[in-house]
Amino acid sequence: MAERVELWWARRQFSKDREVPYPVGTYRAEWAAYPALIRQYHPELNAGITLTQVPPAADVLLLWECEAGHRFAATPDEQRSRPGRERRRSAWCPDCSVLADPPRIRAAPAPWRPARTKSKRSLCPKTPDLPVGEPFFSPCAPKPASAAEGRVRADVLSRLAVTRGANAIRAARPFFDHLEVWPDLLLPELRVAIEYDTVGRHGLEHVGKREDADRRKDRVIRASGWEVVRIRTGKLQAIGPHDLELATWSGRSIDRLIDALRGIRGALLVDAYLI
Repeated sequence: MAERVELWWARRQFSKDREVPYPVGTYRAEWAAYPALIRQYHPELNAGITLTQVPPAADVLLLWECEAGHRFAATPDEQRSRPGRERRRSAWCPDCSVLADPPRIRAAPAPWRPARTKSKRSLCPKTPDLPVGEPFFSPCAPKPASAAEGRVRADVLSRLAVTRGANAIRAARPFFDHLEVWPDLLLPELRVAIEYDTVGRHGLEHVGKREDADRRKDRVIRASGWEVVRIRTGKLQAIGPHDLELATWSGRSIDRLIDALRGIRGALLVDAYLI
């Protein structure tokens, strides 16, 4: 059971036999990928303990304050895995979430009208009947999320003479109601998918449950016979064996990406497609 931060800290002092069981900055790297939560946390509300002294997996109740001034208690794990695609004022807050999406009052069904039952969602019929792992163009694929993603695409295609036009891979198992998966960029001849990840303007992209979705997506891609390279920018940490951790995408980043491709498919094959 989660305990108050003061009790949790005192117990850590006793078990580790030291006045400061976790020095300031111990968990800075682990929390760096959650800038919205860093803004919500205030040491003065938590017995003077900084967020970098709290393990992200600690079962401790911390006090948070959103940008609107609402205060609420939650564990680190609860904060890192809050549901919802859009969050008011850039980070989750119980009061703000209710204001942003007030509960609806539903009337009971009329006695002569049976209540609706939830039906099982079916797979999208637009996916063509192709062999698993086959790349193709899908009208269901989302549009590029940022201008930076477009720059990555342009830089990669200016250095590698690979087939263009495909934006999806026929998957072996469903991914969000589709038997297809949509990487940011496909290199069909190398059977490698490129993903460009950033925390986004509000610091909520590719963290928490969205990172879980990224991991699931990578598993689907690999199960289809492809490999994945994620370009993880800002404070995002690698989640796969071939991922690149970059401050931001720059002109020299393409050389690191090509080296990563050589590590996956071998220099002999990759260099054959260099322009």
